[in-house]
Amino acid sequence: MSAPAIERPPRETFRPGFGALGRPDPARTGSYKWVYLWGAPLRVMHWAAAFSIVLLVVTGFMIGPPFFSPDAEIRSSFFIGWVRFLHFGGAAILVATGLVRAYWLVAGNKFERLPALFPVRKRDLVNLWKQVRFYLMWKVDETPHYLGHNPLQQMSYTGVYLFTLVMVVTGFALYGQADPNSALFSVFHPLATAVGGMPRIRLIHHVLTWFYPAFLIMHVYMSIRADIYEREAAITSIVSGGRFVPADHHFADE
Repeated sequence: MSAPAIERPPRETFRPGFGALGRPDPARTGSYKWVYLWGAPLRVMHWAAAFSIVLLVVTGFMIGPPFFSPDAEIRSSFFIGWVRFLHFGGAAILVATGLVRAYWLVAGNKFERLPALFPVRKRDLVNLWKQVRFYLMWKVDETPHYLGHNPLQQMSYTGVYLFTLVMVVTGFALYGQADPNSALFSVFHPLATAVGGMPRIRLIHHVLTWFYPAFLIMHVYMSIRADIYEREAAITSIVSGGRFVPADHHFADE
């Protein structure tokens, strides 16, 4: 869905050209159009998942060394019990968002469905290397334009989903140890046995946790960079659902 193009008056100002290594680069002017990209369920899922991941990372690191505090009163109280409760609550939210996302891979628009998450089409494979060069500030004039996710974003977000799936599975395996008579224990204990026991499951769960702080930092940085350099409202689109784009640009995923 797109709205009629909107004319923005030309401006005489200039902005720093990151791709031009500091050389003057004219500010964007001309005709723009509004494109609707992300449905409300996906936007709600995005922010709920972001909240739950931050909560899980913080509480997970606190659970890892439970006696990190020098305060004897905290160590002897039910403090870590409440931290574990918040951790399990965050896990429930994350799983719920995963179920919504799985459904939206089928029910969403063309920017949200499954094919938009994998750079398997010829055009995306060709544009993958061009996108890498763009992020490296090399040959920016050849940058492919995408309304939705570009090939590198497709790979990174798919990687996040796969990492998260491993985290959920190993998390359920750890949670099931609390009750050997539970269904979770029956389902996931064979997995623990297959990989070398529960200490190995815990190690995998802990090591992969470090992926999320690194991803969040890069995700926020790249989003801000896109808004400043490309001026296409990448950040606001995940709030409003759409963004203004130059009417004369060709987009590979239109």
